[in-house]
Amino acid sequence: MIEKELIVKNKTGLHARPAATFVQTAAKYKAALKLSVNNKSYNAKSILAVLSAGITCGSSIKLTADGTDEKDAIADLEKLILENCGE
Repeated sequence: MIEKELIVKNKTGLHARPAATFVQTAAKYKAALKLSVNNKSYNAKSILAVLSAGITCGSSIKLTADGTDEKDAIADLEKLILENCGE
């Protein structure tokens, strides 16, 4: 299992299009992926879960991956967050 803490820099946070891009990327992996915000965990492969997390610009999030492709999953999601989720 791998955990990575990041700060969301996208000016709109993970809403609408950035959330969809994030979830589409997460869905490519077999590993179980969780997104934690304010001590609550969400399924990173669910658009409804990611949107309901209410992640805004400047939010600290923790990504957790557990599975055979966990390293690749964390690397791609981290890159996506650091590149403002494709915006």
